[in-house]
Amino acid sequence: MSRTADRKHRAVTALQRHVVNPVTRRLPFQTLLETTGRTSGLPRRTPLGGRRTGDTFWLVSEFGERSQYVRNIRVHPEVRVRIRGRWYAGTAHILPGDDPVARLRTLPRYNSAAVRALGTDLLTVRVDLRR
Repeated sequence: MSRTADRKHRAVTALQRHVVNPVTRRLPFQTLLETTGRTSGLPRRTPLGGRRTGDTFWLVSEFGERSQYVRNIRVHPEVRVRIRGRWYAGTAHILPGDDPVARLRTLPRYNSAAVRALGTDLLTVRVDLRR
């Protein structure tokens, strides 16, 4: 990763961790991804954007394998997703072969624009939801 991309990653991550996420996590209809911490075993909730299509929820990680929730999914793929205030259990799959830029075109416009602008290593994640 280039020095510029590394600096961008550190700056955006700090802003999200300390300002954006604590606020948006509390919004009742914000979409949340709940993973299990890979070392702590504790639930970790991350506000994000994506789209449900049938029994599948799609999202694109802006920092790919460097995202904490992606690293948690690698160890514990069982997750929960809160969509419009309702929780769904599911299994997350990291899809390095999927085209994340094309995938972003199918997801909500404003979140996709932010992911493209702030991201340095896009990666598609699919969550198969259980009823």
